[in-house]
Formats: sequence, structure tokens, C-alpha cells
Amino acid sequence: MIALAPVVETARADVRIKDIASFEGVRENQLVGYGLVVGLNGTGDTLRNSPFTEKSIEGMLERLGVGNLSEDNMRTQNTAAVMVTAMLPPFARRGSTIDVVVSSLGDASSLRGGTLIVTPLSGADGEVYAVAQGPIAVAGYAAQGVNASIVEGVPTVARIENGATVENEIDFTLASLRSFRIALRSPDMTTAHRVAEKINMALGPGTAQVLDPSTIEVMGNDKGDTPEMMAAVENLMVQPDSVAKVVIDARSGTIVIGSNVRVDKVAVSQGGLTVVVREDIEVSQPEPISIGGTTVVVPQTEVEVQEAEVNFTILEGDVSLQRLVDGLNAIGVTASQTISILQAIKAAGALHADLEII
Repeated sequence: MIALAPVVETARADVRIKDIASFEGVRENQLVGYGLVVGLNGTGDTLRNSPFTEKSIEGMLERLGVGNLSEDNMRTQNTAAVMVTAMLPPFARRGSTIDVVVSSLGDASSLRGGTLIVTPLSGADGEVYAVAQGPIAVAGYAAQGVNASIVEGVPTVARIENGATVENEIDFTLASLRSFRIALRSPDMTTAHRVAEKINMALGPGTAQVLDPSTIEVMGNDKGDTPEMMAAVENLMVQPDSVAKVVIDARSGTIVIGSNVRVDKVAVSQGGLTVVVREDIEVSQPEPISIGGTTVVVPQTEVEVQEAEVNFTILEGDVSLQRLVDGLNAIGVTASQTISILQAIKAAGALHADLEII
């Protein structure tokens, strides 16, 4: 009988350094811009409820040489104001393209069939790094009739593959660095020392030094071949370590138990009482209504108590992951009961692991 939710044991295989760490300073940068999507089939913003869309249309048309617009002439519902976001990859060069995400800002019901017009994308420093434009692709859809409507996905969010062109580069030269740092995605002192030891074995003693549980500094040489050293380092194989942890998703009943989890000797049982209350309604009318009799509702209540069979399972000292799973399965518990048991074992001080509930 397997009543436990899916259990995943932490793998103990060697992995590449590039899969558990990143180089400090080599990262993406967020870009954002404000623009207009045109060509919508009546699903755009209503100008009465989205005054910023109206102002944007007026400004755009004035820049294109169309002037003397009044409020009475603005009746279009084929335009929507949108926010455009993108991630600028590291070392992106001028003329390369990146993907963008287009999200409605007003009350447009759908962006399907629209085209984004020229939208500058700026970074946190206010500089323009890319320009986006092009037809958008919407994954969701919306349909509406007189008395019913249906919406699938989110039709007010869309993507443009390769929809922005990089116009400005971020100055960063790897060859000029005389040292670089490796940042572990999951800080751990044991893993950091293993990474440094592996680098020193491959590139020479004293090349790598552990600064903290998440950072290893690698010293370059005088030849200026830092990119070659980074390529060599990121493909080295190490065995990462991790703290003992039990992760519980109470909403779906999923339980993930790490391989380093240990449990002291403890007795576990799962059982309880089930109380069933059943109430039947009976109608009593002792005298005819013509001579003053009244109808009386008399509830008949029955209470039944069912006691579940309680089984004890003793988990011996220094219990491993397999023994813990076997012990919980032996008493026939469900996923929700397992969560309660693990919380109780942790409260008793017998579970030597971090218990994280998400």
C-alpha cells in the first residue's frame, strides 16, 4: 500500500559547475517601455475609461503629421495601451534581436491580431537599449455572445519572438579581468570548498579561494585569457552538497524528502474518531387545523461515533529516507496525514531536517 505523495531523493551525482553556479557580473538586465498596439478588431481600450490611451494616440498622430484632433473625433476601439518588457542578455551586441512580452495597460479585452508600433525599451538607468515593433502572438482567446462568454488563457498578454532590436550595448570586457568570481545558486560551504578544490586541481594550486558559502574567487594569469579559463572552469564536474530538508506543498499534498534527512527513534500512530451526525425531519400535527391544531416540525437527530483502528510503527534510530517512507507506508497514511506526522515529529525534536511548507 503506497499512500505517500511522490517522494524525490536528492541525487548524488557529479554535475558541471555551470549548472550550479554563475559568474558574478554576467547577468541579464531588465528592460521596459510603454507603447501602443494597433489593428485590434474592436477589442482595444475604450477611450472614456483609458484617458492615457487617448493622449498617446494624439501624441503619436501629431508626430506623424496629423494634427487638429478633437475629442469628438476619437472613437476608435482598435488601439490598446501596453507595457512592453524584455530581458537584455549579457554581451548582447548592437543589431541582435530579443523576445518581448506585451501586456495590456487599459481595459482592452484582447490583443489578438494587433501590431505593436515602435516602442523604445529602457533600462534602470533610463538609457534606451532596444526598440520593439511587430505583430504580436496571443496564446489565449476570448469569445462573447449575448448571454454567455468564454475566456481561455490570458488574451491581454502576448509575446513577440525576436520583436526588439538591440540599439545600445553594455560595456563589459572579460579579457580585461584579472580575476573572476563564481556565485553558487544554492549557498553551501561544503559545495564551495569542493568547487575550489576541483579548480585548484585543474588549473594549479592557489588559483581558487573560497570567500563565503556562495562565492569562490578565481585568479587569472598574466596572459589575459580569462574567457578560456572561464570555459574550462564551468565544465569541471563536482558533487554538490545540500542541507537536509523536507519540502511540503500542503495544497497539492506533494512531499519531497531529501536524502540527508534523519529521524531519531520515535513511535508513530495515526488514527482518530469519526463523528457522523444525521438529522431527519418529521412533521407532527396532533389536531385538525380546523379546530386550532398546528403543524409542528420535530427533528430526529442521530449521532454515531466510529473509531478508526490505530496502528503504531516504531522508527528506529538514525532512520534513513527509505526507512522513513517504509514506516509511513506501513501504517497506511494518506498524504495529508503524512504532512501532520512530519510536523509532529519535527515538533518532538526527532526530525533532523529543515521543514519547509510552501
